[in-house]
Amino acid sequence: MRMKDKVVLITGAAAGIGKATAFRFVEEGARVVICDINETAGQETAREIGSRAAFYKVNVANRQEVQGWVDDVTANYGRIDVLINNAGILRDAQLVKVKDGVLVGQMTEADFDLVLAVNLKGVFNCAQAVSPVMIKQGGGVILNAASIVGLDGNFGQTNYVASKAGVIGMTKVWARELGKYGIRVCAVAPGFTATEILASMPEKIIETMKARTPLGRMGQPRDIANAYLFLASEEASFITGVVLRVDGGIVVGT
Repeated sequence: MRMKDKVVLITGAAAGIGKATAFRFVEEGARVVICDINETAGQETAREIGSRAAFYKVNVANRQEVQGWVDDVTANYGRIDVLINNAGILRDAQLVKVKDGVLVGQMTEADFDLVLAVNLKGVFNCAQAVSPVMIKQGGGVILNAASIVGLDGNFGQTNYVASKAGVIGMTKVWARELGKYGIRVCAVAPGFTATEILASMPEKIIETMKARTPLGRMGQPRDIANAYLFLASEEASFITGVVLRVDGGIVVGT
């Protein structure tokens, strides 16, 4: 019961890693307050978890929605012990795509802006809203979802890589700025993880991902949840500003 009666906020928790993290923290005694833009799936996840979970529909890219969520949670629970900035989206495309010397495609400005708004600004919005609550109560933990591609880069993911590299940078800044208030800030960088996003990928690509991973398998959402749990616990009380790779040993190639 490492999280006994801790109040834990998790964004993007209707499915995938966020959902697995919510279940894992409740197993350790936490009260989880999850949010997602998918109201139907989010409510279902909260019902599955039971009485120790609550759901809010929140678009993390919207500062007013984020602040309203944090204010309501603070009023209802009295504190916020852990924030897990898990929400994220993909809109993959090459910077430019050329065939026979002719430009045939490129990443759109709209897709670039949307991914940065959710994956980077969303993390900023949530951390900025939660920090004053944690400062007032004397401490807390902020954990941000990065990615191995934020460290290594990846073909066809200019927007996603930029957002995750930015999250890593913000994590290191906030660890310095907030440490004096007893707030620890870390990031987790998952590798290829078997979530709903990958379910639509061809089996050939899935097998290639496994083959490129030294441990020979995809990560499971619970693998990432366990990393969040460790970093949020007192066992990690002297760890801040780190980026923990949870990737089976993979190094993303070209």
